[in-house]
Amino acid sequence: MRTFPPYRIQVVKEIPITTREQREEALARAAYNTFDLPSNMVTIDLLTDSGTGAVSAAQEAAAAQADRAYAGSDAYYRFRAAVDDLTSYPHTFPVHQGRAAERVLFTSVLKPGQISVSNTHFDTTRANVELLGAEARDLPCAEFADLDSREPFKGNIDLAALEQTLAGPDGERVGQVLVTITNNGGGGQPVSMANLKAVRELCDRYGVPFFLDAARFAENAWLVVRREPGYGHLTPKQVAQEAFALADGCVASLKKDGIAPMGALIGVRDPEIAKRCEVNLIATEGFRTYGGMAAHDLERVAQGLEEVIDPHYLASREADAAHFADLVTQAGVDIVQPSGMHALYLNAGRLLSHIPPSGFPGHALACELYLAGGVRCVELGSLYLGGFDENHNLVTPAPFELVRVAIPRRTYTQAHLEYVADVLADIAKDPSRVASYRVVDAPPLLRHFNLKLERIPAGS
Repeated sequence: MRTFPPYRIQVVKEIPITTREQREEALARAAYNTFDLPSNMVTIDLLTDSGTGAVSAAQEAAAAQADRAYAGSDAYYRFRAAVDDLTSYPHTFPVHQGRAAERVLFTSVLKPGQISVSNTHFDTTRANVELLGAEARDLPCAEFADLDSREPFKGNIDLAALEQTLAGPDGERVGQVLVTITNNGGGGQPVSMANLKAVRELCDRYGVPFFLDAARFAENAWLVVRREPGYGHLTPKQVAQEAFALADGCVASLKKDGIAPMGALIGVRDPEIAKRCEVNLIATEGFRTYGGMAAHDLERVAQGLEEVIDPHYLASREADAAHFADLVTQAGVDIVQPSGMHALYLNAGRLLSHIPPSGFPGHALACELYLAGGVRCVELGSLYLGGFDENHNLVTPAPFELVRVAIPRRTYTQAHLEYVADVLADIAKDPSRVASYRVVDAPPLLRHFNLKLERIPAGS
């Protein structure tokens, strides 16, 4: 029988329907930066899966009765119980969102000149490392280089490269190893338990702390259950518990697999690191029992952590992503294979082969998706990962020109995703008509959030 969502829809929100002319004007006003589009001009918003999922009736009921005490509220203890059940870390703190958790933990662990090694640092993760004067070094596994292969765990860190780094002349500078599950910057691909165990062994051997960026811990656990030999008999909760147990701690944006509008987590084993985190947290975010989170968000997260590990929910989410992936590839647009769960990653470099990296084919496809159908998404290519000179010219292209089409949790139906596939199919009929872009202005850090561009018509 077909897999179906283990819920029914009881409250709906209208979405904007716009014309091409209206979208042309809106994108021009936004200086061709999709982050600057007002949401009332977006029909299908697939920019991110962070904080954009639909909350359940149980989450809203819990939020309505939240205890708003400044210190030691009932909401905190419910949050703590849900986190303790999953992670077993003796020291855990709520934080208002993932980038704040990164800042607090990294400030407590890293020093200027040190190295943070990861399978892939995502945007704010990299920024929080670099703002400390440290280096963010990515070591994705070799299998990810073949976007078309169906290797099941292309999110893994390169173990040989990790050991070479730890044993080499830079080894003394490595302040942490951070493994992101699933690997958002690496095509949304999962990380195997075998890889995590090997990282644990290497970190023990060389005396380096090992942390997880666990924003999508439940989805990674589900893909382990589905793909890794020896784990098919376990529940996603059991796999998640084993993954957390392997690490010295974690940061986790709970706007993803907490299925909440706001919230994050810091968890650590080392009491000295915990003390440094706590002082930083209280000084900059809020008291240790709320960390900048409102009580109703603590309640939503606590309930969301229970709902997200339901195998029926995870099976439905995997099926939706797989169905979407089939439609997109049938439309003539290649994606990073195999499809994951929280997003599809479109191979814009292959589809828009007439646009060189300096014209930003990933961004060009993201803009065309918006212009053609009101669909908002974001590129993960040279605009995000490339090296630029002082005049905003591309100097070092990214290895791949991708577009991330994120799938918010419990938000869009299959009909919405089918519509997006139809828009892509129309673009794929004549990709040569898609315009390229040039950067007019951009900040030196996290430029994709704030840059301004000009459109260069096709054929110019």
